[in-house]
Amino acid sequence: MTLRDRQSGLILLVEDDRQIAEMVGVFLERRGYSVDYAADGMTGLNLAVSNSYDAIVLDLRLAGISGLEVCRRLRREARKAYPVLMLTACDTLEDKLQGLDAGADDYMVKPFEIRELDARLYALIRRNRRQVSNEKLTVGNMTLDPEAIRVTRDGKELRVTPTGIKILAILMRESPRVVSRRDIEREIWGDALPDSDTLRSHIYNLRQAIDRLFDRPLLHTVQSSGYRIVDLSAVLPLDATMVTSLPLPRFDSVRFRTDGEMPVMQTDPHRSAGLLEVESISAGS
Repeated sequence: MTLRDRQSGLILLVEDDRQIAEMVGVFLERRGYSVDYAADGMTGLNLAVSNSYDAIVLDLRLAGISGLEVCRRLRREARKAYPVLMLTACDTLEDKLQGLDAGADDYMVKPFEIRELDARLYALIRRNRRQVSNEKLTVGNMTLDPEAIRVTRDGKELRVTPTGIKILAILMRESPRVVSRRDIEREIWGDALPDSDTLRSHIYNLRQAIDRLFDRPLLHTVQSSGYRIVDLSAVLPLDATMVTSLPLPRFDSVRFRTDGEMPVMQTDPHRSAGLLEVESISAGS
């Protein structure tokens, strides 16, 4: 049996459907996890606050208080950063946005394949355990303190979801470089990649959290490339005197291609700068 065949860790399962809870609980225990169980929101919240878990599997609609409220209180009041995988029968984009905004790290719609739940849970736990750096990160007037799970901008504390903080840490570490969508997804979810809306939803929520109340955005989408965090006001424009002082390239011919490609610039160091000689290339050349 490989290490991947058998997991380890303590999981909190909060699910009011007894049949689903039994199926998931038995499966996870067979995979090597220890499982605590709660059938309602208040019991689940009390367990989550009182104990330390590797991850929480949380149903959205629960008796007492909803899964959304459990997640919100867990993040904002108890400041617990356990990975949360939310289960729900609601499959609209608005439902997903609400779950992610409340602090869920991933989202699965019922009915679901138990092996997919296992893969997503494994990826969440693995990623969370790998994030060991507590170094403060600063870009422009925004600072991220991973250890305190705290983001501030201009001295104002911002409410950012745990997954949003992970995305923010990736982008701030790489700032001002553009980070591709695929790289972000791999870093957070590993091989158990979410559906196409998940990262987009997290980015939307992150942008609302860090930019909405400020005049100058820091989170930028680079079309067909990815995302980056950068303070563009701090990027100095190229000085015009620098441009005029740059030496001209020494092109001695431009070969026009007939196959639709760009012209080929040929240089000769013995020619004077800026002199262009056009060679006529026939179609048969």
